[in-house]
Amino acid sequence: MTQNREVIQIYVGQAGVQIANACWELYCLEHGIRPDGVFYNSECCRTGDTSYSAFFGVTVSGKCVPRVVIVDLEPTVIDEIRTGHYRQLFHPEQLITGKEDAANNFARGRYSIGSEMIDLVLDRIRKVADDCANLQGFILFRAFGGGTGSGFAALLLGSLCSDYGKKPKLEFAVYPAPQISPVIVEPYNAVLTSHTSIEYEDLCFIMDNEALYDMLSRYLDVTKPTYTNLNRLLAQVVSAVTASLRFEGAVNVTLMEFLTNLVPYPRIHFPLVTYAPLVPITKAYYEQLSVAQLTYGCFEPASQMIKCDPRKGKYMSCCLLYRGDVTPNDINSAIESIRTHKSISFVNWSPTGFKVGINYQPPVAVPGGDLAQVQRAVVMLSNSTAVNSAWSRLNKKFALMFKKRAFVHHYVGEGMEEGEFKNAQDDILALEADFKEVESD
Repeated sequence: MTQNREVIQIYVGQAGVQIANACWELYCLEHGIRPDGVFYNSECCRTGDTSYSAFFGVTVSGKCVPRVVIVDLEPTVIDEIRTGHYRQLFHPEQLITGKEDAANNFARGRYSIGSEMIDLVLDRIRKVADDCANLQGFILFRAFGGGTGSGFAALLLGSLCSDYGKKPKLEFAVYPAPQISPVIVEPYNAVLTSHTSIEYEDLCFIMDNEALYDMLSRYLDVTKPTYTNLNRLLAQVVSAVTASLRFEGAVNVTLMEFLTNLVPYPRIHFPLVTYAPLVPITKAYYEQLSVAQLTYGCFEPASQMIKCDPRKGKYMSCCLLYRGDVTPNDINSAIESIRTHKSISFVNWSPTGFKVGINYQPPVAVPGGDLAQVQRAVVMLSNSTAVNSAWSRLNKKFALMFKKRAFVHHYVGEGMEEGEFKNAQDDILALEADFKEVESD
């Protein structure tokens, strides 16, 4: 039986809260828990199945309570959870809202409004952490472009670092897309939060909505995707990444192992994410979905969850997390075949290149969702220099606005100094240079 390794998940800002809805819908299905937090099958506790304990604490009365803190500086989005289908699942104290919005402003989220709420949020996180016997780490969800997601999350990461120093802090972040943007000052917020958080987060999986929209229309025949479609896809990724913390497997991967294998240098911690198979219900019967096909699917440029071309970069490390009906032999032959592929190149200082996780629990499809129920799936987390094109895109957008000092007065008015913009810009330009240096032989 797997050792209980608890993970606390923290969802920040509107994007984070909406991702929380999709994630906990899936976790409840995977563990057989009803929307009110009670097991569908009460035998679960008696049979010694403790797979749920990584994500859920269980009260004396047998109710499952998610190990989660959900925060937004204004109440409307979290109010949807408080009145929605899963309103009885979450502990009311773990849904934290302020009264005033961060208004897409990093400085409001970090300095003026965010600083008023940080102590309350840390106190709630401490209560959830006290309930864990063997806390393994934190997973944070947010968007780089919003005020709460950029400003308050950066403040929170800094505090988590000082309170829980050695515990791994992983992050799933919605990154600014190349063309689609819901926020004009998104480049400012993204660069400022990346600069502030880069020292505090251990690993940050970035994805953009444009890449996810394209994947939904290309692979899953969703012509008009909503945020629910995007978030359910993201939930499958998070579930696969954390499957080995919860379920039995041949090769289990802990949060610490992700860091050890995916981060060659402290600042180079922004892996690409891919999920396979992306098969709609209408096509599931016609697909073979062998291990080799799934593995190849992960290296397809169109399967990356951020807009960049992996063929134009070099891989430093790849972590392949398989779940379901998979044998080590099939995986080894698939990886051998990938190594011979010309368009997939590794840096010359990383001879092994692959880390593999195998978990016996097949993925669960959400009823009424876009993905079909399949017997096996894989998530690939790959640290590649190709992601540098996303950083250089962001740096260009930031430079265009900052050259004219456009919108800067909003930030200065909330207690920021203009010099912080320059420092952040220099830091992210240095990150771009770091990627180039790593790629060169």
